[in-house]
Formats: sequence, structure tokens, C-alpha cells
Amino acid sequence: MSVVALIVIGAAAGFLATRLMRIEADIPTTMLVGIVGALVGGLILRALLTVMGWLSGFVGAVLGALLVLWLWQTYIRRR
Repeated sequence: MSVVALIVIGAAAGFLATRLMRIEADIPTTMLVGIVGALVGGLILRALLTVMGWLSGFVGAVLGALLVLWLWQTYIRRR
């Protein structure tokens, strides 16, 4: 999956991840979290992508965004 596709999917995944975790964040933060999560999830789940197709890329993007949000809440937000 190309980096551009991960960015586009990441923006949608960030929106979905912030809604699933019930976090109120502004649009740039939501997009950034989604894009970073998509890049992380896309790299981690590349093997799954070859087996299941583009849907696994979206699943990986959402999981990556959820991981980034959890790390952000756990370590950065509490300072």
C-alpha cells in the first residue's frame, strides 16, 4: 500500500479511532493520530494485507490509531 493511500486511510481511521475511544480532539490532531496510526498499522500488518486485501489495511490503520491514542493518553496527556 502506498504512503498516500495510508495517509488517506489514516485520516478516516483517526476519526473512527477518536470516536471509538470517545476522545474529543481537534481535526488536525485527529488526522495526525490517524496518519501515524495508519503508518504504524500498515507496516505491522503488511503480511495480513497480502492475504486479505485493502480491508486489512483499514483494520490495521484503525488498530494503529487506537494504539497511538492509547499511548498519547497514557504517557503524554498526563504531564
